[in-house]
Amino acid sequence: MAAFVWVVVFLALASPLGVEPRPESDLVTGLPGQPPVEFRHYAGYVMVGRGEKKALFYWFFEAQGRAEKKPLVLWLNGGPGCSSVAYGAAQELGPFLVRSNSPNLTLNAYSWNKVANLLFLEAPVGVGFSYTNSSSDLEELGDRITAQDSYSFLLNWFQKFPDLKSHAFYIAGESYAGHYVPQLAELIFEGNEGASKVSYINFKGLMIGNAVLNDATDQLGMVEYAWSHAIISDELHSAVLKECNSFKEEGEGGRHSNACSPAVKAFLRSYADIDIYSIYTPVCLSSLSKSSRQTNLVAAPRLFSEHEAWHGMRRVPAAGYDPCTEDYVEKYFNRENVQKALHANLTHLSYPYTSCSDVIQKWNDSPSTVLPILKKFMNAGLRVWVYSGDTDGRVPVTSTRYSINAMGLHEKKEKGTKWGGWRAWYHKEQVAGWVVEYEEGLTLATVRGAGHQVPLFAPDRSLSLLSHFLRSRRLPSSRFP
Repeated sequence: MAAFVWVVVFLALASPLGVEPRPESDLVTGLPGQPPVEFRHYAGYVMVGRGEKKALFYWFFEAQGRAEKKPLVLWLNGGPGCSSVAYGAAQELGPFLVRSNSPNLTLNAYSWNKVANLLFLEAPVGVGFSYTNSSSDLEELGDRITAQDSYSFLLNWFQKFPDLKSHAFYIAGESYAGHYVPQLAELIFEGNEGASKVSYINFKGLMIGNAVLNDATDQLGMVEYAWSHAIISDELHSAVLKECNSFKEEGEGGRHSNACSPAVKAFLRSYADIDIYSIYTPVCLSSLSKSSRQTNLVAAPRLFSEHEAWHGMRRVPAAGYDPCTEDYVEKYFNRENVQKALHANLTHLSYPYTSCSDVIQKWNDSPSTVLPILKKFMNAGLRVWVYSGDTDGRVPVTSTRYSINAMGLHEKKEKGTKWGGWRAWYHKEQVAGWVVEYEEGLTLATVRGAGHQVPLFAPDRSLSLLSHFLRSRRLPSSRFP
């Protein structure tokens, strides 16, 4: 009997990816409603910053099959202030999805851990289960601190999981992660210069979807998209463009007229009864009578964020198959037995778990553009992919195309055409979207019929997109390969 116990303990401590031990205390067992799987997953806290007063929560899933040979992907959601666990892991691309009020989780047939080891991070502090012992930390948050704490998290997390340190590492995300991903990647890129073996991260590239990239073009693209999809009138379209001076910032010849503000308010009211993040899917009717939990921080270009109407809009709802999924997710993660299984909420936070933070009320810095960072990565030969679900009105495909065009890149020409490199890409013999590749190394792809959260609306195509990205392969150009 003693020998048998020893074997069990050894297997629990040894890593399935190598001989180095994993943190046994973070191994998740007995997660309520979880279907049986052959891969392991871990969850818990990593301390960051000075004084060990900040703790960031993570959830890590081994890849399904030959995990020791597959890359590591970090997924980040945006907001700022929204949870990568509540959205990415539980609604979009994780292996276990919350799909109803049922106590059981649904196994995701298109989970991204089919092709990669998958890590979700709740950042900054105040998001999800991540916390700080000093309330003043919540007043200092912004892009800079989020990137610094996330980088500190990674360095410390790799000490917990040393067997993954040599794996190719990629960062992916959506929405305001259009800021988070490049800014964190830049710290990794700069930190790797002259880094020791202990602190070196094998960073290979990034992929961001429906991403906030560049204020001026993001704003223009929102208005053009609403007009082209018959959401606003010709008159309102003309008024916003004229009175807001084509969305130039003040100080750049873009001083807005007095008529700009009422035009923008009218624009925002046009989305009042539909889901701006997925314009063709229904809204959650059971949530309409609830008092708004909208945080003032959900990302908006500066022209829109100054208006009260923006803050009354619904935040990144999980529309699609069931627009009430966000409600189910919050109910699930507020269960005491779920938190215990995930080693979460160990300090018994004074507020409930929410998909987007209600305790972060101030965001101190947010640069107007991240395009120079993307250019830096392309010049360094790193992989940069940008994708866009084309039924999203919040960061629409028009915004993304305007932003990419602002970089002045050169399209790779398709043979036999004089109209550039824009072409369809295919999945299961159907057009999955359109794609263009640039000489400088960037790939821009659309996902047909998908909203803001592409993996939710198009799970099979999003997995195909990730697979091609990780293998640095062109998206299929033929219906019949």
